[in-house]
Amino acid sequence: MCNGTGKIINNRPPGSDANGMIGKEDSISIKIPAGVADGMQLNVSGKGNMGISGGNPGDLIVIIQEEKNEKLVRENNNLHYDLYISFSDAALGTTKEIPTLEGKAKIKIEKGIQSGKVLRLRNKGLPSIEGYGTGDLLIHINLWTPQNLAKDQISFFEQNSNSNNMQPNPTKTDKSFFERVKDMFN
Repeated sequence: MCNGTGKIINNRPPGSDANGMIGKEDSISIKIPAGVADGMQLNVSGKGNMGISGGNPGDLIVIIQEEKNEKLVRENNNLHYDLYISFSDAALGTTKEIPTLEGKAKIKIEKGIQSGKVLRLRNKGLPSIEGYGTGDLLIHINLWTPQNLAKDQISFFEQNSNSNNMQPNPTKTDKSFFERVKDMFN
């Protein structure tokens, strides 16, 4: 059980609510520092509500809520991007445009690139919260295998399936999936 007292406000100021509080809209610019992550709080002094007795305004607390990007995935200060390329792009090489935080960047795909290769764009990630450097943008190469082929395409692959150039032949510099995962944790 709880007891209390209060008073009814008969002469409320114009524009006030039932408690006599006056609310007003205000625009505040906040500079979000580098490296701020989801769930962190920023404190903006003197930009909160006025106290009950009318004294100085309190602080405004801003809770950071990250917006997910469909193409770029964050891992600490690094960003990851999945780039899907065709057989012909992998075999012949090409140039692709990829998204970055500043817009777009063109990258060169060397001929003979393998699925699973990771390309690094240095300093194209997120700035460190301590102010010591910027993360990288890591581009993961994924070979897109077509599911439906025309007769001439089927014929091409059948004619060339036994060719030495079409047979897997990894070198010592080509890493397996497990070696790449191991490298990520080292």
